[in-house]
Parts: sequence; structure tokens; C-alpha cells
Amino acid sequence: MNPGTFHKISYGLYVISSKKDDKINGQIANTIFQITSEPPTIAVSINKENLTHEFISASKIFSASILTQDTDMKFIGNFGFKSGRDIDKFKDVNYKQGITGVPIVLDNSAGYLEAEVINSIDVGTHTVFIGKVVAAEIIGEQEPMTYAYYHQVKRGVAPKTAPTYIPTTLDNSSTISPLDNSSPISPLDKGGLRGVEEKREEVKKMDKYKCTICGYVYEPEKGDTDSGIQPGTPFDKLPEDWVCPVCGADKSAFEKED
Repeated sequence: MNPGTFHKISYGLYVISSKKDDKINGQIANTIFQITSEPPTIAVSINKENLTHEFISASKIFSASILTQDTDMKFIGNFGFKSGRDIDKFKDVNYKQGITGVPIVLDNSAGYLEAEVINSIDVGTHTVFIGKVVAAEIIGEQEPMTYAYYHQVKRGVAPKTAPTYIPTTLDNSSTISPLDNSSPISPLDKGGLRGVEEKREEVKKMDKYKCTICGYVYEPEKGDTDSGIQPGTPFDKLPEDWVCPVCGADKSAFEKED
């Protein structure tokens, strides 16, 4: 079986939020879909280990904020790779209270849905919560982020608690096309085409480093433009205060890939 086939299924990227008493929490999810139009119902799959699962189970309400393509990785890392048991994920985040009292994330959101749980299905590691939509609004005209865009353009990875998690990293391998204008090598390099190709090979040979916390792979040929790191920057030349763009771990959490 080729696990990469699962990445061909269309998904989005959302912040699912809920509350329990006076506490609020949220997490990244990609498995959400509309079930019926009348009444409007949606379903979301949440891992049982997550705090958001506990909150939805208790309050029977949740919201889904639809993330935009320009959402930065630090925002995704905050909601996707950190636990609300350890930090306040909503600190410095713009959100509002919905009609049910559930928090609704507004930052980096193209729109949101607010729902009341009317049923749930136990599927082993996860629970599928089915909710009747009680409110829905469009916030902006930005393009929603698809899961494919998150993997291929943002180079994001799935946490182990995600329903789409695949142990084998399939999305972080890449090559530089000779006609790729995003390459760090200028076509006007004085060494000519041969010199360009040699420099491309040098960049491609730079060691990749993988975050042991979330699985993100730093690829020198791509850099980390969201953090101001230009393509072609080797790992050992990264600033000492550079952190993983997904989970926020520092450089000491990275290991060289074989």
C-alpha cells in the first residue's frame, strides 16, 4: 500500500476551538467536511488525546476558523504542535466569542463556522463530532489554505495526533529545476551554465536537518523565507535565535538527516 495516496485526498486547514467552563482552547485540524445543507451540519475528527477533544466533549460546542494561504508557520505551530495544557494558545491572538460562547479565531481566517454537537462517532484514536451550524461568516477574500498547499508550498508536516499522519516523511524531498527562478543561483553567474550547475549541486549537497519535535525538515536550498532566511543558507549559518517555523523548537532540537 502506498501511504502517499492519502495525500491526494482534498483537505483544508482549520483552527478548531472550544471551551470548558471558563477555559478555552484550540487546535489545528484538516479533517472537516459538510454533511448536509438543510439543516447545515459539519463533522470534524479530533484526536482523543487532545485537550480540544476534552473541551468539545464537555461543552458540545466548537468553532472552525478557515485558515488562509498566507498564514505563517509560527501561527500554525502554536495551534498545531503545542498543547493548551502547557500554554495559553490564545495569548496575542485576535478572537471573539460566538453566540454559543465558543472562541472564534479571527487572525489568518477567511471565515468561520460555529456549531453545536448533535452526534459523535467513536473511531478508535479519534472522535468524529457532528455539529449543527448555528453561525457562519466570511471574514476576507483571501484564498483558503488547502492541505496540499500546506505540505507542498509551506513544507508543513502533520503531528502524530492528526488523522492524516503518516510515519514516513513523503513531502520534504525536492530537486531544483534548471529553469527554477526561485533557485538561489543566478543564471547570470560569471561561471556560465557549468558554474551555475556546479553551484546548484553544492546547494543540493548541503545537509538537511530535521526537527525532532515536530518532524519539520530544514532544507538549505529553500531556506526559511517566512523568517527571513534566504535560500542557500546552510543550517550551521542560521542565526542562533532561529527556531523551527512549525513548533518553535530551537536549533538544538534538530538532527542531521542521513
